[in-house]
Amino acid sequence: MNEAYEHPALSLAKRLINPLVILFSLVVSVAATTQPSTKGPYFLLGVLAFLIGAEIFDEFDFFAATNEHKPSTSKHILGLSTAWLIVLGMLFVLGFATDTYRDFDSGTLWLWVLLTPVLLYISHTIVFKYLDSLRLKGDIRCAIIVGATDLGCKLAQHIHQQRSLMIRVDAFFDDRLDDRSDSRLLPIITGGIDEVSEYVARFNIDLVYVTLPMTKQDRVLKLVDALRNTTTSVYFVPDIFIFDSIQTRLDNIGGIPVIAMLESPLIGINAVHKRIFDVLVSGAALIMIAPILLVIGLFVKLTSKGSVFFKQRRYGLDGEEIMVYKFRSMTVCEDGNQVTQATQNDARVTAFGAFLRKTSLDELPQLINVLQGTMSIVGPRPHAVAHNEHYRKLIHGYMWRHKVKPGITGLAQVNGFRGETDTIEKMEGRVRYDITYLKNWSIWLDILIILKTVRLVFKDSQAY
Repeated sequence: MNEAYEHPALSLAKRLINPLVILFSLVVSVAATTQPSTKGPYFLLGVLAFLIGAEIFDEFDFFAATNEHKPSTSKHILGLSTAWLIVLGMLFVLGFATDTYRDFDSGTLWLWVLLTPVLLYISHTIVFKYLDSLRLKGDIRCAIIVGATDLGCKLAQHIHQQRSLMIRVDAFFDDRLDDRSDSRLLPIITGGIDEVSEYVARFNIDLVYVTLPMTKQDRVLKLVDALRNTTTSVYFVPDIFIFDSIQTRLDNIGGIPVIAMLESPLIGINAVHKRIFDVLVSGAALIMIAPILLVIGLFVKLTSKGSVFFKQRRYGLDGEEIMVYKFRSMTVCEDGNQVTQATQNDARVTAFGAFLRKTSLDELPQLINVLQGTMSIVGPRPHAVAHNEHYRKLIHGYMWRHKVKPGITGLAQVNGFRGETDTIEKMEGRVRYDITYLKNWSIWLDILIILKTVRLVFKDSQAY
């Protein structure tokens, strides 16, 4: 949601309340358990916790209640606990990597760990009650929509559902009712476009959304000119839904507005968040599973002839070729213009390789790819170059999946599209989920996919 549309109280709560509560909880814990002479190291911990907490908790958007209801208590507590565990995990990795975790009293840390989610839940409850009191007092913005079109109908629905916007749509204005509109979802048409300025002035309307087609430029210009003598804010809503867009957003170049239609979700600060997440997760994972990697490598070498690792050219970000690492699970290492996918009971798969593929342990060396920056923990799975060249000619939008780095696991894999894609329909399903991932990316979605992947490793029958 764009910050400009939020109520100021909500914007303040979303960005500051969580890190401030985390910091306050640490101060209370230190004051209750630690001697004054030993409080020095906690200052740095508080700064790091504040900064990391601000970034992580902002991804969860706890206050975006919809459909006239706040989130269920259990779901809200689960979200708070998950976000807090992520913050703790990142702090632990930093403390372990710098060997500073020994500087802190365990009793103080445990009190902080347990007290923080309680204080977070209490603070969120207070925010919800405050916003509800504002609604009861009528302290919300009133809006009208000019243009009884499909787009206007969709906009009204979204405003109604997104309670955190603190906006109420009072009326629609149009010179005619578009035949495509569902009048059951629209308020009564109050009047024609010529009557908008008088209505705005009489009822102190705060916001006017213009959803007329772009072809009605003369009518839009006339309307904007008529509203110049009011204090209302006017927004033109372009009908970009006619395009199958990815990561649609408004930007400007030298003051000239441009609308992104096909864009990566990982630009600007999002790219920084994603990279930090990848480095921390892959680095911690490699440290913890280093002995396992050595054992697997030894078994690969002892059970079949050939190299321990299998390297294959694949397409990475923006279609650039990268070299992807895996533990070798076959007797062949294909990487040419013709690459045959592994099938069930494939004779090329070694006995130990079958176990590796079944448990996805053959993918573990790709953590090195993640550290190198050629892959991500979560993203569309990379396909062999030969497969990419084949399917890009058959599936519309296939190459859109390369607007982000390929991942060790992805949304398609946790939704049943893991393993062999022996039909065009299966590959279309995989690509469909990959594009859905691009449209809805967030750190929280990455974490959810990782958790689902861990669960699938122990019961999935589609990998071979």
